[in-house]
Amino acid sequence: MRRSHMDMRAPHQAASVGMALLVALGGPLNWKSEAIREASQARNYGRIIELARTHQRMTQAQLGQVCGLSQSAISRLEKRGVSPYAMDVLLKVSQHLGIPVALLGLAEVPTLARIGTESVERRQFLGAAAAVAVSPALAVAASCVDEADHQASSLRLVTTSYRRLDGSTPSRELADAVRSHLRLIQGLISAAPTHAHRIRLAAIASEAASLAAWLAWDTGDNGSARSLYGAAIKAARSGANPLLAAYQTGSLAQFEAHAGNGAMALGLVKRARSFLEADSPRVADAWLSSVEALGHAAAGDQRSCDRALTRSRASLESNTHGEQPPWPWVFTFDEAKVASFRVTCGANLGLSKWVSDSTGPVLATGHAKQRALLMLDLAAGQLAEGQIEAAFALATEALKTGLTYRSGRIVERSRELRRRFNTSSPPKAVREFDERLHGVYL
Repeated sequence: MRRSHMDMRAPHQAASVGMALLVALGGPLNWKSEAIREASQARNYGRIIELARTHQRMTQAQLGQVCGLSQSAISRLEKRGVSPYAMDVLLKVSQHLGIPVALLGLAEVPTLARIGTESVERRQFLGAAAAVAVSPALAVAASCVDEADHQASSLRLVTTSYRRLDGSTPSRELADAVRSHLRLIQGLISAAPTHAHRIRLAAIASEAASLAAWLAWDTGDNGSARSLYGAAIKAARSGANPLLAAYQTGSLAQFEAHAGNGAMALGLVKRARSFLEADSPRVADAWLSSVEALGHAAAGDQRSCDRALTRSRASLESNTHGEQPPWPWVFTFDEAKVASFRVTCGANLGLSKWVSDSTGPVLATGHAKQRALLMLDLAAGQLAEGQIEAAFALATEALKTGLTYRSGRIVERSRELRRRFNTSSPPKAVREFDERLHGVYL
């Protein structure tokens, strides 16, 4: 059947609404204006959105309606300042207001799509790339991205690539490269041409330091891990990024909880919450509540641990609008992640029921080393129930992963599990486990 002219235009209507409104109101907004340029360079994308919206005489409620957001969400977006933004939201708003995507920090969209960035769906990136290709404002947008912007984007892209490699590369092989990358960023900070650029590089340095800390933790170098997590927190605060500072402080709290330092972990969670702002995403509260549960488990407080996990689930359930986690919460924190925290807490508290109730969903993670650690938690629960063969069959699989990736953390956790079981005549599964563990010096 022959399509009508209006049917053929339909796919392009949403992207052209903003430009049509501009023409009707007497001409487009001057994207080269000083106010736009300064806001873009400072990464205050909410200010650009506010200027474009008011120029088109749209209310926050009207813009929210066409973008599938509430009026309050648009208000928070415009007031966010230099805090991190959700890229899928920026893409929606740019399409409806006709804002050149480069002005909203999305100039690197095609490159990110090619490496499979996980924080935003691939089709959203490809859609943005297509918008760039057909936009008559491309030349103007490109002029707004100076050398400093390219430098910062390239450095963040390298950090993202290293994070992806972590799931399939031994930490010992990756650690030196990440630390060299961190030193490069720190050197560039000292030579940054402007204060705004130094702030932006500081946030990128925080990301790199956090990754270096995670790798040190995985290799069993806990002293370096603490030092690097501290550097990540300091850099996040220098980068004027409260959400990132909360994330890095929570990461250190998680490290201390796993190290058995419950009181220290709980103090760090409290400090992390002090960085959060009133409009911080619910997923931040959900994640910190789960980290808090780890702290209570390390301190042996089952009741407080259970309450913290309940708050974590409640925060997720209250996210009725499907709010997506903005950077740095680029991972999906959902019920399965809360279940994995419960498994770990149960293993630490010796509560086999907490462990056995969550066997299925927690092993769905695609990160091999994290899955191995969860398998050891599950093995601890089965061992507590007297299921010796099943426990050490799981532990053997986890140990295989630890040896493949030369993970000192997995190997040490395997040793801890073995110390929990003493017998003069170990069954076959335990003997096989001992054979793999014997002679390992990671």
